Parts: sequence; C-alpha cells; structure tokens
Amino acid sequence: MLKIVKTSIAIAATSLFMSGAAQADVAEALQNICTIVKADDKGELRKKMKRVQSDYRLKLQDYYSGISCGGNSLIRTAMLSDAVEAGTLLVKKMPKSDLSTPEQDGKTVIAWATENGLNASPIMNVLNDRI
Repeated sequence: MLKIVKTSIAIAATSLFMSGAAQADVAEALQNICTIVKADDKGELRKKMKRVQSDYRLKLQDYYSGISCGGNSLIRTAMLSDAVEAGTLLVKKMPKSDLSTPEQDGKTVIAWATENGLNASPIMNVLNDRI
C-alpha cells in the first residue's frame, strides 16, 4: 500500500513539473511573435505558428487571447502597424466565431477598429469578408 502512495506522489509531482516546464517553453516559443507581426513578416509568422502547433499541439485560437502586444491583441497590433500580410494571415487562421468574440477590453476587433478610425484598413476588409 505504501508503495502505491509513493508512486502516486511521484507521478503527480512529475506531471506538475512537466506541465510548468511546457508552459514556460510555449511562452519562450511565442516570445517574439509581436515583433514578427509588427514587422509584417508573414513567412516568419507562419513558421512560428507551425512550430508551436507541431511542438506543443496548439493552434492559434489556443494561445491568441493570452498574447498581448502593448495591451493589444495580435490582429489589433497588425492593424496599428499596417502589417497587412501578417494581419490577413491571422484573420484567416482564426475561427470565425472567435473573430466576433469580445476581447479582454470587452470590444470586438471590428468595434475597436471603428472606434480607432481603422475602418479602411485592408485587414478590416478581410475581417468583414470572413465574418
């Protein structure tokens, strides 16, 4: 009986250690994604997204809400930086339902863009076509 308890504790401790390390690794893998979006580097963004998906089995919608680039989401950052290629890729990779969901500040991307005078952004055109 004591052996079973010791084994259970060892497995629990190992799984806690492994999950903490995995989260740190994902954060490290996504560390410069804001810079990539701001630079409008579609190829590098695509590579980064594929690497995270293959290494950690995470899709864009799994980590999108957890990333903040100076207080803005990735799509908002692309709009502010006029990063059309990267922004278009992000819009196309996100599920339609997530694109119309309010973000951390309670505003959808469309409402935020309208409020900030970014209605004419090419990314908005792609976003409107997608929704």
